[in-house]
Amino acid sequence: MVARISTVAFQGFRAQIVDVQVQVSAQMPAFTIVGLPDKAVAESRERVRAALDAIGLGLPPKRITVNLSPADLPKEGSHYDLPIALALLAAVGVLPVEDMAGHIALGELALDGQIAAVAGVLPAGVAAAERDQGLICPALCGGEAAWAGDLEIIAAPDLLAIVNHFKGTQVLSAPEPGPVDMDAIGADLRDVKGQESAKRALEIAAAGGHNLLMLGPPGSGKSMLAARLPGLLPPLSPAEALEVSMIRSLAGELTEGRLSRRRPFRNPHHSTSTPALVGGGLKVRPGEISLAHRGVLFLDELPEFPRPALEALRQPLETAEAVVARANAHVTYPARVQLVAAMNPCRCGHLDDPERACSRAPRCAIDYQSKISGPLMDRIDLSIDVPAVSAADLTLPPPAEGSAEIAARVARARDLQAARHENLDLGPITNAEVDGEALIAIATPDTSGQSLLTDAAERLKLSARGYTRVLRVARTIADLESSANIGRPHIAEALGYRRRAGLN
Repeated sequence: MVARISTVAFQGFRAQIVDVQVQVSAQMPAFTIVGLPDKAVAESRERVRAALDAIGLGLPPKRITVNLSPADLPKEGSHYDLPIALALLAAVGVLPVEDMAGHIALGELALDGQIAAVAGVLPAGVAAAERDQGLICPALCGGEAAWAGDLEIIAAPDLLAIVNHFKGTQVLSAPEPGPVDMDAIGADLRDVKGQESAKRALEIAAAGGHNLLMLGPPGSGKSMLAARLPGLLPPLSPAEALEVSMIRSLAGELTEGRLSRRRPFRNPHHSTSTPALVGGGLKVRPGEISLAHRGVLFLDELPEFPRPALEALRQPLETAEAVVARANAHVTYPARVQLVAAMNPCRCGHLDDPERACSRAPRCAIDYQSKISGPLMDRIDLSIDVPAVSAADLTLPPPAEGSAEIAARVARARDLQAARHENLDLGPITNAEVDGEALIAIATPDTSGQSLLTDAAERLKLSARGYTRVLRVARTIADLESSANIGRPHIAEALGYRRRAGLN
């Protein structure tokens, strides 16, 4: 007889069902796992054997064969321990075969039979709900699994509890969903003295979801401004929060089943490798750009990042997906992010200060800024100079407007976009994501504005991408003013934020 239970193999954002088949036959004692297991899966033999011994259910002296189907799909991770153990218990008659076949299970077994937490329980639960199956998972992941929807969840602390549950001697109650972090402004823009033009650009970026580059000397407040952008953004919708949490679950960052409606803010160090930034590695994990999905990816000291890593961002920024292709895997992670970058004008950082600038100016600035390629710069909607803050600015009283007031204007502009895009059947997207005929429908300027844009496109040699990005920014500026039409002032301000690669 063959006993079966389901589990999952993670291929990017998708949880593929794996059929765990166990056969116990009257042959020479052996314990074999087939179906392209990696080292962690192959070692589950010893963990399963020890866990069964710990609860007084030793393995029979027979040949045990475990097949992980489909056999040509690589199996990675320790979460196969629990389904192998449960299917084995069903094969020897300890657990009912029919009940096991209706569940998806995942969890890592300790030598004493305890079930340790594993990554990916939330997407596994979503897959189980879609297939109308139950889910068996570690008790530590029960709060996370409960967010997956309406399905039977058995969240057990150890293997013995699962056996007792199915035998009816112990009842494992359904877990409650984990806590939800409430919305919070966080760091306030009132902390930033001066930099009014930079705050204006930050407001436009927040309202339309635009990419932003800040260029200025050290200590001018670029990082402070970037850290306050999430406080201007509206909270995640329930659907977005679930989507973001699924990515965090795959990365093993979703603790205690805690979901958050705060938008992600990721700020990797400039020594970050290409796989760490866009995804990849041995098990093709999500990178920083996917962990920042629906939020902000902040790259400080932009020219110091490895050139291949920066160039790898070009495709995800355009398509909102990070596609990682390997010889044995081809996976896709969502990557709808708002890129915010900061850099010094030159390597020494004091290009505009005649008393401190290096003797190589302006060559120093040209060499330093040319590390950012033209195609990458073309994907940045807003590029601003952030000058040094004077001592007089630091003695000023706090500004009248803080993050709460600006966030209210951003929310109104986002509401206008949502209503407009709903009429066009575009879905819940921002101005920065509108393209094609839809962009023409919502962002055609008046005669004066169109004339200015056409002349500027010729003089500045704007690419087709640059042209459309100016229109998107102008649409956002008009939305902040609650203007249905895009006029010449909106186009002029949007053009002022364009910067060509390699130019100060």
